[in-house]
Amino acid sequence: MRITIIAVGKIKEKYYRDAVAEYAKRLSRYCRFQVIEVEDEKTPEGASTSVQEQILEKEADHILKHISQDACVISLEIQGKQMDSLTFASCLERLATYGKSHIQFIIGGSLGLHENVSRQADEKLSFSAMTFPHQLMRVILAEQIYRGFRIIHGEPYHK
Repeated sequence: MRITIIAVGKIKEKYYRDAVAEYAKRLSRYCRFQVIEVEDEKTPEGASTSVQEQILEKEADHILKHISQDACVISLEIQGKQMDSLTFASCLERLATYGKSHIQFIIGGSLGLHENVSRQADEKLSFSAMTFPHQLMRVILAEQIYRGFRIIHGEPYHK
């Protein structure tokens, strides 16, 4: 199975990069894991709605270039479905069982995701009604993917 996170922007903080790298190493025994960072667009202070829309559209173009036709695409969105870790693991297992050998998770930038990306998603996932920094969200997602594989394989995990 291949799991790809497509995320807007580069991780600036070393501790976030280190955390994602640690989960990538742990995940290597379960799947081929990859993070693709696409260019983020600078948002000027006090940007108008139309400027924000243009920024979202440009970021969407960067993301859409990396979406594979054969992948199951899961976007992270506040309006998405919330699930606990057991349900998430079950979802990963179900996708693998029914022939989806590639799952792509999409994390937007500071403005979120453009509707063009959201429309491409097979599933929409929300980790909370709260907003998290998109760099931290990569760590949280990688950890939950790792936890999901531990659950699938009947291995211990912290509750």
